[in-house]
Amino acid sequence: METLALDSLSLPIFFFLFAFFYLCAYFSLFHDWGPKHRAAASSCFIYFVHGSPAALMARMALKNTQSPTFASPNSVFDNIVLDYSISYFLMDLLHYLVFFPNDILFILHHLATLYVFFTCRYMVHHGAYALLVLLVLAEVTRFCQNIWLLAGLLGGDVRLAANLYKLLSPLFYVSYSIGRGIVAPFFVHKMGVFYLSGMAKNLIPGWAWASWMVVIVTAILASIVWIFDHWYKRSYEAVKKVVYSYGCHHNR
Repeated sequence: METLALDSLSLPIFFFLFAFFYLCAYFSLFHDWGPKHRAAASSCFIYFVHGSPAALMARMALKNTQSPTFASPNSVFDNIVLDYSISYFLMDLLHYLVFFPNDILFILHHLATLYVFFTCRYMVHHGAYALLVLLVLAEVTRFCQNIWLLAGLLGGDVRLAANLYKLLSPLFYVSYSIGRGIVAPFFVHKMGVFYLSGMAKNLIPGWAWASWMVVIVTAILASIVWIFDHWYKRSYEAVKKVVYSYGCHHNR
């Protein structure tokens, strides 16, 4: 009964939790930062409140699911994990709408993620297994991404942060490329084969799994384009430094 009660109240409880941590970060922890960096750092802070706990809870939920398939019914614990992530994305979406309304890519990403999680949790009641696996994969790379982002924000003012940013960049790019460019597409391919085979029939409506696949594939493609762009810029800067160094040496 206690678990069922938490299941029904988890969304508002978790949302107020993330709102509380965001406001604490904004008005206390980062109060002496510049306006934009202050907001961005507060967003990173609530990510850390979300990321590792969400990944751990998702792994526990997956471990407790017997013989899961892409159409398995959601357990009570699955729903709690989904509510935890829905609450985080709602709070972070508000953050972007208030402070970065022109950051359309992130706003669309959050809206699309909320659509998939919300329909799985409150309308379809099946299919959480796939979303929780993808959540674990995403949070592994996002943990590195947010440390990298914070180091980048501080890089202009703190020498140690600038050095950390340079050190983390290649490590982050490699882990992100493997997670979002290889592992996630392989898993999503298995999802697509399962749904197209008709094995989810009468459990997950066609409109639901089809729209989930569109959102997930689009998100993965956007991630691949994003990391490719960063690899390109890094390679370009490296080549430019080599050419400049060669030119200086040649002119001596």
